[in-house]
Amino acid sequence: MGTSDRPLSPHLQVYKLQLTSVLSILHRITGLALALGTLLLVWWLVAAALGEGAFEIVQNIIASWFGRVILLGWSFSLFYHLCNGIRHLFWDIGLGFKLSATYLSGWLVITASIVLTLGAWIWGYASMGAFS
Repeated sequence: MGTSDRPLSPHLQVYKLQLTSVLSILHRITGLALALGTLLLVWWLVAAALGEGAFEIVQNIIASWFGRVILLGWSFSLFYHLCNGIRHLFWDIGLGFKLSATYLSGWLVITASIVLTLGAWIWGYASMGAFS
């Protein structure tokens, strides 16, 4: 068998990531993060049902700096997945398929996700009296 004249498909060294592909990958990653974060929520609820000792252990882990980073990532995942899901609903009804609209809605999803995440965290800390 001789060599083929067919072109090779692009690989990671030559392929330039586009916003649309990054957003698609991020949508899948945030979906996975939501599933894993839900396991954390279930662990917290089960610990609450088991009693004060078990709940205190989980609460201390979640309240640590590492736990808060995990919660921050989980909340960003929630808002990103929500905003991107709304974007997909518009696509389902046939809106936003022009390349310019796709890029605009992509940047809106990213911006809205960051703003909603920061807003939720600021509201959460403010409701605990952290800013007073």
